[in-house]
Amino acid sequence: MLNAIETYLALRRATGFAMSSAEYLLRSFAAFAAKHGQSHVQVQTAIDWAALGPSVAQRDARLRAVCRFVRHVRVEDVGHELPPANHFGARKRRRPPHIYTPDEIGRLVEAALRLRPMGGLRPHTYATLIALLTATGLRISEALKLTIADVTSDGLLIRETKFRKTRLVPLHDTAAAGLKRYLARRGPGSDDDPVFVDKRGRSLRYIAVKETFDGLVGKAGIRSRSGRRPRLHDLRHTFAVRALEGSPSGRSRCGAHMVALATYMGHVNIYATYWYLEATADLLRDVAVAGEAFMSKGRSA
Repeated sequence: MLNAIETYLALRRATGFAMSSAEYLLRSFAAFAAKHGQSHVQVQTAIDWAALGPSVAQRDARLRAVCRFVRHVRVEDVGHELPPANHFGARKRRRPPHIYTPDEIGRLVEAALRLRPMGGLRPHTYATLIALLTATGLRISEALKLTIADVTSDGLLIRETKFRKTRLVPLHDTAAAGLKRYLARRGPGSDDDPVFVDKRGRSLRYIAVKETFDGLVGKAGIRSRSGRRPRLHDLRHTFAVRALEGSPSGRSRCGAHMVALATYMGHVNIYATYWYLEATADLLRDVAVAGEAFMSKGRSA
């Protein structure tokens, strides 16, 4: 079974998928099946292995990983049985994002500038990072991987991130100027040095950024209507929503705007961009105005 798994992983990776989680799960399942003397996927064995997951969501993810593999391998070997993908009945629920207001972004940046040590680089590092995420909608992993060489006169070069895509992210003049001021304060470095650094000059770690950001949210007094703490990732949702609010009128122009937004955010299809959108008062007002105009035009005709 391991040979079939390796072939499957190689094919998926060739199409741009990292498959790191799938590799771990499928290797674990193969070992489990081998202990039962099985070289082909059997439904009950797959369910028994998936049931070892500590939560319904994890059990569901384990079984679905096997199902995806079986759908591929059955093309050449029907000896593999396809388990029911929804056996555990788990449902993926989208957590409503917090869409930050301009005032809240300002308070986050101000709170970052009050971080310790006062007068050091750290306050400016976090203030610039938050401002950049807000202005570009970058994934936090993309921002933390930026090197000095990636900051070009044409924008930010985002190298082989999700789906192994490399793209150029143009910056607004104000964002470019803010990043330039930060780099001047940061000091000179080689092309391979990270843009955002900790006190030892190393690339910031995600866990440290998340913990610091969570603290800044509290200091800025930002609360979501759901009662949950607003997340760092919600900055990406906020960028997508604000970009949609700035869309030109007209169906064709709005469609082109959405395609450009998907490309800018590094999505392989428009559906991934839709995931980041959330209804806001401004968007609903625009929908209402467009609806009224459409109905008025129909009545006049």
